[in-house]
Amino acid sequence: MNDTTQRPAFPDRLSIDPRSRFHNADVLQHDVGIKLNDKEYTNVEEYCISEGWIAVASGKALDRKGKPLLIKMKGKVEPFYK
Repeated sequence: MNDTTQRPAFPDRLSIDPRSRFHNADVLQHDVGIKLNDKEYTNVEEYCISEGWIAVASGKALDRKGKPLLIKMKGKVEPFYK
């Protein structure tokens, strides 16, 4: 699937949580990769290009609702299709 004409453009902010207002199922149907400061991360829960951050799970710690605790990391965010 090297044909990028059928893939949607990346939104400024994207979340993998279906309950989030930033969830976009059309984009997430494809295999998406995220780079922060030219290093690829595989455990990204959410990103924002304009604000320059990604949110990643912090180990096995969970909040009271059973969702992973997130850490924000700042830098140059680059989403891409694999």
